[in-house]
Amino acid sequence: MNFEQIVKNNEKWVAEKLSQDPNYFENLAKGQSPETLYIGCSDSRVTAEDLMGANPGEVFIHRNVANMVISIDLNVMSVLNYAVRHLKVNNIVVCGHYECGGVKAAMQSADLGILNPWLRNIRDVYRLHQDELDTIEDNAKRYNRLIELNVQEQCINLIKTAAVQQAHKERGLKVYGWVFDIHSGKLIDLKIDFSKELDKIMKIYKLE
Repeated sequence: MNFEQIVKNNEKWVAEKLSQDPNYFENLAKGQSPETLYIGCSDSRVTAEDLMGANPGEVFIHRNVANMVISIDLNVMSVLNYAVRHLKVNNIVVCGHYECGGVKAAMQSADLGILNPWLRNIRDVYRLHQDELDTIEDNAKRYNRLIELNVQEQCINLIKTAAVQQAHKERGLKVYGWVFDIHSGKLIDLKIDFSKELDKIMKIYKLE
């Protein structure tokens, strides 16, 4: 898509919105109160608004390579704290997707330079679940399972944070793990049980 087409698409989009509601942008400028924080992959094929059917103002969105929640990444932690403590979202979704290039890259032996420390977090997920993953002989199925387990671990990383634990206690905030099946377009709910996962890690990670 060239930039001239982008400008034309924007003009068309503005005209369509105004034809439906002359006050659309005036209302949009008044503020936001999204119910959900979405943490997804930067992959150009996986757009949060499209796959969720969401409109502007409904979902607060953060995307990075392989939908990671890393405690020393100030970007994701800033988004998380703003969404939970200021916007007061009640749901957080971590959404991975099959055919994730970041997960596949993490499982290669190649030196990828600046990407190495980022991808090492995915390798750590493999290490945690190596017994299960090594029993899967088919490479594609093993990658898909690692994608699911990576989403699960990022949900646990969310549950480790003070902001999420406090919001869960005060207003019942929930964490969801999804995988977007890029072959069918469907969302798969991994059915993350917040209370169960918190109980598992409470001895080490519970914060008052």
